[in-house]
Amino acid sequence: MTMPIGTLAWTPGRDFLLLAGPCVIESLQMCLDIGGAVRDTAQQLGMTYVFKASFDKANRSSANSYRGEGLEAGLDILAQVRKILQVPVVTDVHESEQCAPAGAVVDMLQIPAFLCRQTDLLLAAAATGKPVNVKKGQFMAPWEMGNAVEKIRKAGNHHVLLTERGTFFGYNRLVNDFTGIPQMQALGVPVLFDATHSTQLPGGLGHATAGQREYVPLLARCALASGVDGLFIETHPNPAKSPSDAATIFPLADLPALLEECLAIRKVLS
Repeated sequence: MTMPIGTLAWTPGRDFLLLAGPCVIESLQMCLDIGGAVRDTAQQLGMTYVFKASFDKANRSSANSYRGEGLEAGLDILAQVRKILQVPVVTDVHESEQCAPAGAVVDMLQIPAFLCRQTDLLLAAAATGKPVNVKKGQFMAPWEMGNAVEKIRKAGNHHVLLTERGTFFGYNRLVNDFTGIPQMQALGVPVLFDATHSTQLPGGLGHATAGQREYVPLLARCALASGVDGLFIETHPNPAKSPSDAATIFPLADLPALLEECLAIRKVLS
C-alpha cells in the first residue's frame, strides 16, 4: 500500500525510505546544511527522503541536557526547512497537545520509544491524519507493538510505521533482535531500523547517554539483510559537537558510502 508523506507517495517494498537529520534542532542553517546534503545523496541513490529533527528532547537523562528550540520556534524552523529544501519533514511529539500544531507543519509524526504505549498520545497523533512512526519501546516484544498499531488504526489512521531501536539487555546496554523486523512487518506495517540509537549505552556516562557509533554501519547492514523497509539515521557534520546524542550520531561525510552499501545488500535480496 502506498503511503502519502507530504507530496511524496512512498511504496514500501519498492521504494527505500530514509529518515535522517540531526538529533535536535540547533539552528536553521545547520538543519539546511545537513538536510540539503542528505537530500542530494538520497536523490542520487533513488531513496525516498524525509528530513528529521526534534524541536524538544524531553527525555534526556540530565536536567542540564540541551533540549532544543521548543515547540513554536522549532516548528517554524521545520517549516522553513520543508519549504527551502522541498522535502517532507518528521519530528517527535512527547505530549498529546503537541500533535495538532506539529501535524499542521510536518508531514509525519514520530512517537518516542519510551512513549509507545501512551494511548492518548497515539490517538492525538493519529487524529492529525499524518503518517505516524512509532518507535518500539526497549521494554516491548516485537509482537506487542500490534497494540500500538491497533490504537492508531482504530482512530481512523492507517498510515503507521514501526521502528526497531534496540532492546534493554542488562545495565547500560541495548541489543537488536533482527527477527523482530519480520515479526513487526507481519503486523501489516512497514518497519524501519534506527541505526544510531541502537548503538546507545543508556545512562552509561551517568549524566548522559554513552554510545558506540562505530557499530552503526554493522547494524545498518544487518537490518538490510533482514529485509527492513527503511532506515532512521541521525547525522551531523561534527558529531562530537552535537548538543544531543553526540556519542551515537553518525558523521555526515560518511553517510553516502554507508547508504550505498545498504542499497547493494538490498539489491542482492530483491
